[in-house]
Formats: sequence, C-alpha cells, structure tokens
Amino acid sequence: MATKKIVVHRLVGHRFLGINEQGDKVLIDGDQPSTGMRPMELLLSALAGCTAYDVVDIMEKKRQPLARYRVEAVGERAEEHPKRYTHIVLTHYGAGPNVTREALERAVELSHTKYCSVSATLNAHIETRVVVEPWQGEQQLQQQQ
Repeated sequence: MATKKIVVHRLVGHRFLGINEQGDKVLIDGDQPSTGMRPMELLLSALAGCTAYDVVDIMEKKRQPLARYRVEAVGERAEEHPKRYTHIVLTHYGAGPNVTREALERAVELSHTKYCSVSATLNAHIETRVVVEPWQGEQQLQQQQ
C-alpha cells in the first residue's frame, strides 16, 4: 500500500505552509488579505487537477491531444458545520485540431468513474460537463501567448 505524507506548518495566524515529502510547497491561508488558497479551495483544485491529469492522458491515448484545456470547478457547501461540499460541478473545456465531443466526454467519464482518486475519495455529488471549444489552429495558440 502506498502512503503519502504532508506536513503543515503554522506561519502566523491562520496562514500555513504545506510541504510534501519531495519538498514541494503550498500556501494555505485563512487570513485577510489572503496570500494563498483556503483549504476548501485547495480541495476543489485537487479534484480539478486530478481529473485534468487523467483527461489529458486519455485524450493523448485516443490520438486526440488537447491543444487547449481547462477545468472549472464550482462547489456548493452545506450551511451547517462541517460545511462540506454537497454538490460539485466540473466543467471541462477542451480544443484541438482533432478533438471530438464524444472522445472528450468519454475521457471525462473514465476519469470520474475509474481513475481520479480525489473524486473517489469525496463524499459529494460530482456533476461533469464538457465543452469542446472552436479550434482555429496554430494561429489561435500564438494569439493567446
């Protein structure tokens, strides 16, 4: 069984620094003004990042690499403590010269039902949506830079 370890150090007030075993760091912040994400925002980021990782890999294996891709995560929280997420909507936006809606939808489905460990860990209703954006080729990538 694989294990992971994170150590969270208090910096000041409600500002913390999380460090993994490789020395990677993340700032966790509850103070104002904020200089890092709050814990529940990090949870949404972890979910979006986990599924994004899967979707990119699956689309490459389908020979439909994503030239442009993003995931937007919106979470609804309960009113009562512990104020967990009760409903999360993940919208996947992808574009590329050969990207089809069917392939992207299937990649998202596989991520959420089989591969994404963050999704499998959460006790919330997770809804997914897919948007295939128009693709105009290399010129579009240059305009974004």
